[in-house]
Amino acid sequence: MNNKLLHKDVQQFIDDHLKTDLPQLIFKGSPFADITIQELAEQILAKSKSRSKLPTWFATDNIYYPKSLSIEQTSSELTAEYKSSLIAGDTLIDLTGGFGVDSYCFSKKIKQVTHCELDAELSKIAADNFKVLAQNNVTCLNKNGIEELAENETVYDWIYADPSRRNELNSKVFKLEDCLPDIGQHLGLLLKRSDQIMIKLSPLLDISLTIKSLNFVKEIHIIAVKNEVKELLILIENKYIGPSKLKTINIVKNSLQTFEGYFPSNTTATLAAPKKYLYEPNAAILKSGLFNEVSSELAIDKLNFNSHLYTSERLIEFPGRRFHIESISKYNKKLLKKKYQFKSANITTRNFHDSVAQIRKKTGFKDGGNDFLFFTTDHQDNAIVIHCRKV
Repeated sequence: MNNKLLHKDVQQFIDDHLKTDLPQLIFKGSPFADITIQELAEQILAKSKSRSKLPTWFATDNIYYPKSLSIEQTSSELTAEYKSSLIAGDTLIDLTGGFGVDSYCFSKKIKQVTHCELDAELSKIAADNFKVLAQNNVTCLNKNGIEELAENETVYDWIYADPSRRNELNSKVFKLEDCLPDIGQHLGLLLKRSDQIMIKLSPLLDISLTIKSLNFVKEIHIIAVKNEVKELLILIENKYIGPSKLKTINIVKNSLQTFEGYFPSNTTATLAAPKKYLYEPNAAILKSGLFNEVSSELAIDKLNFNSHLYTSERLIEFPGRRFHIESISKYNKKLLKKKYQFKSANITTRNFHDSVAQIRKKTGFKDGGNDFLFFTTDHQDNAIVIHCRKV
């Protein structure tokens, strides 16, 4: 960590070059005697990536940034704020603190936060930044979080962990038991130190396998931002017995699309032909598998058990996209261009034998415009095309 990077003229240089082509900048070399061009480029790249992901950090003077990979791996400020809305109490320990985004947001709700980070430089960066951000109720330990729990008998209101999805060879892993630390292996220790545990996991993990591999799973939150699933949050409550609640959250602009159900489920869906309106669930619901619950809870029909599109005669509020159906036709690639006179269309496939790329090749439709074509299968297993406009 080179503190000379925080000098006023250096910080101005970094800000002035946030949109500069980095290879060209590196070729010119550093204008500062005690700072390498690689250090400058690293700060510029990391700060650039923080502009929309970490607006509080980006807008604060004298933030020291780690390597850009740490920025890529950290929670966004949006998702960290959501996580902090789920907790309350006096004490929390973050076992895998990293750059400190989650710990910072937790510290707004918890009186005392302990931030554990094994990487000495990253731990120092986080500690210095907490001071810059005037968040003085965070204690940073350059230590393995699991070892801190094992060596001390402190009991916390909450334990938080974001296991690394990279192994010793720096390769990406996706199974829960391959993440570091292995939460399943250490769950007994965690439950001795807190009754409330929150675990952030990859959105690629299988939800049902995750529930089966951990004890006392009370809730799983599937968090999407602008319809892209970013995180799975596992909430464990010591000695909890019962079905696990699945909560889906899609953060769009300044609002939340939410829906929830339980695992396992015995809910059934109703099927029907397309009616006046078509509904497409957001990505968090698609990840959750709560397809029957959407039909049952919202009193709307599915087009097919495997299509995951819904329909109704009257317009309802819906956690996803809503469309007015203009026309419905059986799929016939020879008649598509004759039926639809537009040259561009937004194409979606659900439970359909051709991909979007294959359909575009067959039809010649370019991407875009105000028309939406859904290629899917109806309740009688017929391949159909639904022409829609957004509500």
